[in-house]
Amino acid sequence: MARTSKISESPPAAVTNSLVNLGKNIRTARLRRRLRLEDLAERIGISRFVLSDIEKGKPTTAIAAYMGALWALGLIEQMRDVGHPDQDEEGKILERARSPKTARKKRALDNDF
Repeated sequence: MARTSKISESPPAAVTNSLVNLGKNIRTARLRRRLRLEDLAERIGISRFVLSDIEKGKPTTAIAAYMGALWALGLIEQMRDVGHPDQDEEGKILERARSPKTARKKRALDNDF
Protein backbone atom coordinates (compact mmCIF):
# COMPACT_ATOMS: atom_id res chain seq x y z
CA MET A 1 0.00 0.00 0.00
CA ALA A 2 1.34 3.43 -0.93
CA ARG A 3 2.17 5.71 1.95
CA THR A 4 0.95 9.29 1.85
CA SER A 5 3.25 12.10 2.82
CA LYS A 6 2.73 14.33 5.83
CA ILE A 7 1.99 17.29 3.55
CA SER A 8 -0.79 15.28 1.89
CA GLU A 9 -2.27 14.05 5.16
CA SER A 10 -2.47 17.44 6.85
CA PRO A 11 -1.34 20.29 4.60
CA PRO A 12 -0.98 23.83 5.95
CA ALA A 13 -4.09 25.98 5.57
CA ALA A 14 -2.45 28.06 2.84
CA VAL A 15 -1.78 24.92 0.78
CA THR A 16 -5.31 23.64 1.30
CA ASN A 17 -6.80 26.99 0.30
CA SER A 18 -4.63 27.20 -2.82
CA LEU A 19 -5.57 23.69 -3.93
CA VAL A 20 -9.28 24.30 -3.32
CA ASN A 21 -9.10 27.56 -5.27
CA LEU A 22 -7.23 25.89 -8.12
CA GLY A 23 -9.82 23.11 -8.19
CA LYS A 24 -12.67 25.63 -8.29
CA ASN A 25 -10.95 27.51 -11.10
CA ILE A 26 -10.51 24.33 -13.11
CA ARG A 27 -14.17 23.44 -12.57
CA THR A 28 -15.31 26.90 -13.65
CA ALA A 29 -13.15 26.71 -16.79
CA ARG A 30 -14.57 23.27 -17.61
CA LEU A 31 -18.16 24.43 -17.16
CA ARG A 32 -17.59 27.57 -19.24
CA ARG A 33 -16.41 25.33 -22.05
CA ARG A 34 -19.49 23.14 -21.52
CA LEU A 35 -17.37 20.05 -21.04
CA ARG A 36 -18.65 17.12 -19.07
CA LEU A 37 -16.43 15.70 -16.35
CA GLU A 38 -16.02 12.53 -18.42
CA ASP A 39 -15.03 14.46 -21.57
CA LEU A 40 -12.27 16.47 -19.91
CA ALA A 41 -11.03 13.43 -18.02
CA GLU A 42 -10.75 11.53 -21.31
CA ARG A 43 -8.75 14.37 -22.91
CA ILE A 44 -6.31 14.31 -20.01
CA GLY A 45 -6.14 10.54 -19.81
CA ILE A 46 -7.41 10.20 -16.24
CA SER A 47 -10.58 8.85 -14.70
CA ARG A 48 -13.55 11.08 -13.94
CA PHE A 49 -12.95 10.29 -10.27
CA VAL A 50 -9.45 11.79 -10.40
CA LEU A 51 -10.82 14.87 -12.19
CA SER A 52 -13.46 15.16 -9.49
CA ASP A 53 -10.68 15.05 -6.88
CA ILE A 54 -8.86 17.82 -8.79
CA GLU A 55 -11.94 19.99 -8.75
CA LYS A 56 -12.25 19.41 -4.99
CA GLY A 57 -8.60 20.39 -4.48
CA LYS A 58 -7.55 17.08 -2.98
CA PRO A 59 -3.90 17.24 -1.85
CA THR A 60 -3.22 13.56 -2.63
CA THR A 61 -3.93 14.05 -6.34
CA ALA A 62 -0.77 14.18 -8.43
CA ILE A 63 0.47 17.58 -9.61
CA ALA A 64 0.66 16.11 -13.13
CA ALA A 65 -3.12 15.60 -13.06
CA TYR A 66 -3.66 19.25 -12.10
CA MET A 67 -1.27 20.38 -14.85
CA GLY A 68 -2.96 18.06 -17.33
CA ALA A 69 -6.33 19.66 -16.57
CA LEU A 70 -4.88 23.13 -17.08
CA TRP A 71 -3.25 22.00 -20.32
CA ALA A 72 -6.46 20.47 -21.66
CA LEU A 73 -8.31 23.70 -20.85
CA GLY A 74 -5.67 25.86 -22.57
CA LEU A 75 -4.55 27.45 -19.29
CA ILE A 76 -1.12 25.87 -18.84
CA GLU A 77 0.76 29.01 -19.92
CA GLN A 78 -0.48 30.76 -16.77
CA MET A 79 1.65 28.34 -14.74
CA ARG A 80 4.86 29.41 -16.47
CA ASP A 81 5.65 32.14 -13.95
CA VAL A 82 4.58 30.32 -10.79
CA GLY A 83 7.60 30.21 -8.52
CA HIS A 84 9.76 32.15 -11.01
CA PRO A 85 12.96 33.44 -9.32
CA ASP A 86 12.34 36.98 -10.56
CA GLN A 87 9.09 37.07 -8.58
CA ASP A 88 10.71 35.75 -5.38
CA GLU A 89 11.07 39.01 -3.46
CA GLU A 90 12.11 37.36 -0.20
CA GLY A 91 14.75 35.28 -1.98
CA LYS A 92 16.15 38.35 -3.74
CA ILE A 93 16.38 40.23 -0.41
CA LEU A 94 18.24 37.31 1.20
CA GLU A 95 20.57 37.04 -1.78
CA ARG A 96 21.41 40.76 -1.59
CA ALA A 97 22.05 40.48 2.17
CA ARG A 98 24.58 37.68 1.60
CA SER A 99 26.39 39.29 -1.30
CA PRO A 100 29.81 40.76 -0.55
CA LYS A 101 29.92 44.48 0.14
CA THR A 102 33.38 44.93 -1.35
CA ALA A 103 35.36 43.24 -4.09
CA ARG A 104 37.85 40.59 -3.09
CA LYS A 105 41.50 41.54 -3.10
CA LYS A 106 43.25 40.11 -6.14
CA ARG A 107 46.32 37.98 -5.65
CA ALA A 108 49.46 39.24 -7.33
CA LEU A 109 50.40 37.19 -10.35
CA ASP A 110 53.90 35.84 -10.47
CA ASN A 111 55.78 35.44 -13.69
CA ASP A 112 57.32 32.14 -12.67
CA PHE A 113 56.32 29.63 -15.34
